Amino acid sequence: MPIHIYATRYSPPCRAVLMTAKQLNIDLNLKTIHLNEGQHLTEDYLKINPAHSIPTIDDNGFILWESRAIMQYLCNRYAPDSPLYPTDATKRALVDRWLNFDHTLTIAVRDACLRPYFMGVEPTEQSLKVFNDTMKLLDELIGNKKYLNGNHLTIADLSVLATTYTLKILNKDMTPFPNFKTWITGLTAEFPYVEEINKFDENDIKSQMNKTKTFFLEKLSKK
Repeated sequence: MPIHIYATRYSPPCRAVLMTAKQLNIDLNLKTIHLNEGQHLTEDYLKINPAHSIPTIDDNGFILWESRAIMQYLCNRYAPDSPLYPTDATKRALVDRWLNFDHTLTIAVRDACLRPYFMGVEPTEQSLKVFNDTMKLLDELIGNKKYLNGNHLTIADLSVLATTYTLKILNKDMTPFPNFKTWITGLTAEFPYVEEINKFDENDIKSQMNKTKTFFLEKLSKK
């Protein structure tokens, strides 16, 4: 039986899980959840995931949410010897460190890029400062490495890639971050599924932006 995944490609964490499954050759049955239609708040979905978040997987009755936990589970369950999530304690700790750092990246990208874009507002000065500082740190940490954790692709690469690919989708200038630009360009060229999963039509993005803005404005008006 394929693993069911409740997700949407518009969500970076969902895309991270989809890329992990592709890399591990795991079949996923995508059940699309439209956040801008409130499908994550329905009674049926809340029975599956009371936290009303995505992605969520159902692996033959085993329910799990939180993208990084799902990525770790897929590796542990279906590819325990894969370098995608190394078994060596020190190497795994470095992957886990990147996964935790990705939380910081997610907030920075969300506040300075995603939220202003989808809500049609200007980013705050503080959010831009945090974004630039975080991206500069990421650029320094990447250095001249092909992969974040050394010689092998890991789920750290896929998680950070999903978060930061948003910058490509929104046509953000990556010139100030040359190491990051080289890293993300290299992964996109090496693994065809990266662009397959992360590429969006501009008109589709605009449509989703309008739907999202309408959904949240309606919610705010009811408070």
